[in-house]
Amino acid sequence: MARVDVIMPQMGESIAEGTLSKWLKQVGDEVKRDEPIFEISTDKVDAEIPAPSAGVLAEILVTEGQTVPVQTLVARIETEKGAAIGASAPAPAGQGASAETQSAGTTGRTAAPMHASSPQGQAATAHASAGVPAGANGLDERLRTKSSPLVRKIAAEHGIEIAEMRGSGIQGRVTRRDIEQYISAGGAASGAASRPSMHAPTGAATHGQLPEPWAGDKVEAMSKMRLLTSDHMVASRRTNAHVTSFFEVDLTRVARIRQKHRAAFEAQSGQKLTFLPFIIRSVVETLRQFPMLNAAVSGTNVILRKPYNIGIAVALEWGLIVPVIKRADDLSLSGIAKALNDLADRARTKKLKPDEVQQATFTITNPGVFGSLMGTPIIPLGTSGILGLGAIEKRPKVIAGPDGEDTIAIRTCAYFSLSFDHRIVDGADADRFLATVKKSLESCPDTVS
Repeated sequence: MARVDVIMPQMGESIAEGTLSKWLKQVGDEVKRDEPIFEISTDKVDAEIPAPSAGVLAEILVTEGQTVPVQTLVARIETEKGAAIGASAPAPAGQGASAETQSAGTTGRTAAPMHASSPQGQAATAHASAGVPAGANGLDERLRTKSSPLVRKIAAEHGIEIAEMRGSGIQGRVTRRDIEQYISAGGAASGAASRPSMHAPTGAATHGQLPEPWAGDKVEAMSKMRLLTSDHMVASRRTNAHVTSFFEVDLTRVARIRQKHRAAFEAQSGQKLTFLPFIIRSVVETLRQFPMLNAAVSGTNVILRKPYNIGIAVALEWGLIVPVIKRADDLSLSGIAKALNDLADRARTKKLKPDEVQQATFTITNPGVFGSLMGTPIIPLGTSGILGLGAIEKRPKVIAGPDGEDTIAIRTCAYFSLSFDHRIVDGADADRFLATVKKSLESCPDTVS
């Protein structure tokens, strides 16, 4: 019989593990090559994973909700139709405590599958029966120190001892995100040992007791995406020096240009023409003049990013994700519209690739589509600015007439908010940035090329 292994994929350079959130196929189901068979969640992407081969799903080795390291065997596909199917459906939670579930006992995570017949499995069994602590020159320590070469290089450059840290990876493995957050927070090797786990309940247990449910309350566990969003938001507020400025922008000219060229543009390109491509184009042009808003803080250094990769926050029914338009400065308005629509559509259908949600240098969020007038968005880690777009609506405004007299006119306006990292961006530069974006949009050329 020919069987093909299905593994937990590596969903990005700094990703050490993934959570299998849902099985789309069950044992005995026939699958086609590249047909989605399960969904995963990581700190970068929520995605469907396709089958590596056609056949019948013979075994499921990882249950829904389990978090396992990348390269973990999660299932097997029998490629000979009609061949015997293994009865290895996932064991119910709390039953059949195998070597792999026992090895994750102190972390609440599932380690890589480890069969008792293998040397590793026998060793694990021996350690368990002898009561030897797993962390004593064991798996915990090895996984913490066995970080990627890039993480070890960054740690060495900043004098940080990885073995004394506990990161967000499997068994406390330190990822690139962990080390960069630690450095950005001013961490040093002397304080590494006291650093808490990145997966501790952030913000809840540090001040006072946790809330208790009352009679009649309903308690729901956070989803993987919600937990990761929580971690990122709290870490950003703790790391970045947040300040927000607001400008009102008159989009009347953009609205008229859009209305004038909309039908021809959509017929020619097949893309919807919204306000957002105009705003993205203006932002990218302005970032060239204000490089600190296209930068990142790395310890006592500032990294001025060369590409202009614009992250666009997309609200999903199950959370929030930020796909990235790479090198937006190389794209025309129609190219930006095409990339924007494509990424948003695939975000909603869980078709994004790992590299499409990474390496943003500046972010735009658009809560105005829900009617919000303005907000103070949180800066994504590793960047220095995020632009929030309020609702675009018609308002009465006082403007100067042809002879200089004041008159009231109906104008299409929106509030723009810029949250910026005050460690490297001065308030004057942030306001100049917004003023330049405003001027660019209020005098944009009458073209959609």
